[in-house]
Amino acid sequence: MSDIEQLQSRIMAAMERASRGLEKLGVAQEDAPDLSQELEDERLANAQLTERVKALKKRLETETADLTTKLTEAEARIAEAEGIKAQLTKLDVDLQRVRAANTQLSNACDALRAANAEGVGDADLINTAMQAELDALRAARTAEKAEADAILSALKPLVEPEQENT
Repeated sequence: MSDIEQLQSRIMAAMERASRGLEKLGVAQEDAPDLSQELEDERLANAQLTERVKALKKRLETETADLTTKLTEAEARIAEAEGIKAQLTKLDVDLQRVRAANTQLSNACDALRAANAEGVGDADLINTAMQAELDALRAARTAEKAEADAILSALKPLVEPEQENT
C-alpha cells in the first residue's frame, strides 16, 4: 500500500508541475506579441511584389518583341535603300555613258559638217558619225531601262501592301 501512496504522491507532484508549466506557458503567450498579422502583411506584400515582377517581365517581353519587329523592319528598309542606291549608281554610270556618247556624236557631226562645207565627203567621218549615233542610242536605251528599274523598285513597296489587302 505504501507503494500506492508513494506513486499517488509522485503523480500528484507531476500534475502540479504540469499545471505550473501550463500557467507559465499561458503567461509567456500573453507576453509574446502577436506576429500573425505582420506575417499576413508580409505574405500580402510578397504576393504583390511577385505580381509586379510578373507584370514587369511581361512588359519587358512585349517591348522586346516590339523592338525586335521594328529592328527587322528597319533592316528591311535599309536593304531596300541599299538596293535603290545601287540602282541609282548604275543609272548614274549609264547617264555618264550617254553624255560621253552624245559628246562623241556631237564631235563627229561637227567634223562631218566641216567636211561637207569643204565639199569633201569622207566615208570614215560618216561611219564614225553613224557609230557615235548608234552608241548614243544604245546608251540612252540603257539609261532609260535603269531609270525605269529605279522607278519600279521605288514604287514596289507602295504597291505590295495594296496587293496584300486585296
